Amino acid sequence: MGRRIIICDGAELARLWGRIGAGEDEELTWVPREDESRARPPGFRSLQGGLCVEAISKLNPKSGDGFALATDDGPWIRAAGPAIVKAAPEAPILVLTDTLSDDDLPDHPCMRRTGLKTLIRDDVDEEFLHLSNLRRVVEIRKLLENREKVGILLQPDPDPDAIACGYTLRAILGRKRTTAPLVSFGEVQRPENQALVRALGLEIRTITPDELDEFDGLTLLDVQPNVFGENPPARVLSVDVVIDHHPERTGYDAVIRDIRPSYGATATIMTEYLRAIDFDLRPKLATGLLYGIKSDTQLLGRETSDRDMASFAYLHAHHSPALLRRIERPALPIDGVRALGRALSKAEVRDGINILVLGRVREDVIPQVADMALQTEGAEWAVAAGIVNSDLVFSVRNVGYVRAAGEVVRAVVEGLGVGGGHRSMAKGIIPLKSFRKVYGRATRDQIHSALYDAFVRAIHQDE
Repeated sequence: MGRRIIICDGAELARLWGRIGAGEDEELTWVPREDESRARPPGFRSLQGGLCVEAISKLNPKSGDGFALATDDGPWIRAAGPAIVKAAPEAPILVLTDTLSDDDLPDHPCMRRTGLKTLIRDDVDEEFLHLSNLRRVVEIRKLLENREKVGILLQPDPDPDAIACGYTLRAILGRKRTTAPLVSFGEVQRPENQALVRALGLEIRTITPDELDEFDGLTLLDVQPNVFGENPPARVLSVDVVIDHHPERTGYDAVIRDIRPSYGATATIMTEYLRAIDFDLRPKLATGLLYGIKSDTQLLGRETSDRDMASFAYLHAHHSPALLRRIERPALPIDGVRALGRALSKAEVRDGINILVLGRVREDVIPQVADMALQTEGAEWAVAAGIVNSDLVFSVRNVGYVRAAGEVVRAVVEGLGVGGGHRSMAKGIIPLKSFRKVYGRATRDQIHSALYDAFVRAIHQDE
């Protein structure tokens, strides 16, 4: 937000604001009462002409500025609100009062009410942050309100942060899945993410780029077009809204961008939106957002800001512990348990690498075992591998302070298959036909040996 234009009703409230501690970016004004014309509070200037459009226009409000009105007088606030709307139509308004209710306030799409005498400086800053987020929500709603069908596009194989954010945006827009579907170019694959989708009762539709034409509104959540490859579909290069916490990318157009790289999760941004509009937060939505922040920041241990901490604490007070347990502990099928038992009987950690070969299993078992394998004493890398149809599929996890997992997996599969991922987790797929050409038979021992040698080379290359 730009300047904060403070207008106090009378000298007493102006002096109170001064005691709270005025910020450097605040324009301090007051409207004198009948007997106060010479009682100018320190640091304040009188609003010449009182509560009228001309006087407020002389404050030269610009795009991005916000107003704060301090008063306990109903007629005063009902006069001030419309005057500000005429002088600065887009400006949000924060009303600070200890006696007025929402019924006493004038009609305004971007107005927020809070207490006054109980506030301290940090509370005021927090309220202005809410006001800034409220304005952003108002802008998004206004932009999309007349669109017949709004697509909420997530990254391929959406993660918990993206899933929770898509669900939240739909709630903020007051839409249903038919008019604001969650869509992705790749299906949800990880078991925890599938459990999250089931727990929240969501449907994430897998589409092709051509199917984006059915939407007359398009939003990107927790993603920017660069994620869709070097030549992303033309439709995602010109969208309505982008909300993301990753570093800002260029090369695309968006009517509204809310990019906050200092945040650890996009779910934190969406939580702040909900708080700004005083949304009636239910346990299911709170749990989804909580898990989104938790997973993207590795339980507030990675790239975490004060805003993530504040949102996590707020969500924690509203979430469902039982629902969170269901998401975090997806069921392992009995066949997967047996395969794990056989793999564990040959487990060993060499050079910080723990490789578990499961044989033929259901694909969702593999990443669950990789998560478990990283907990082994001495393991900096965990690899769980299994045969799925005609492919060797493996999931990789690491402790986060070693070489990036995605980079290592790409080196392992080079010339054989496909793979990639993030710093601490990745996935690779090698067709069995290609594996056998290079390594001979695809027995458990042969797979273990081949993967071990390949990972040692990839991890230590360039050293």
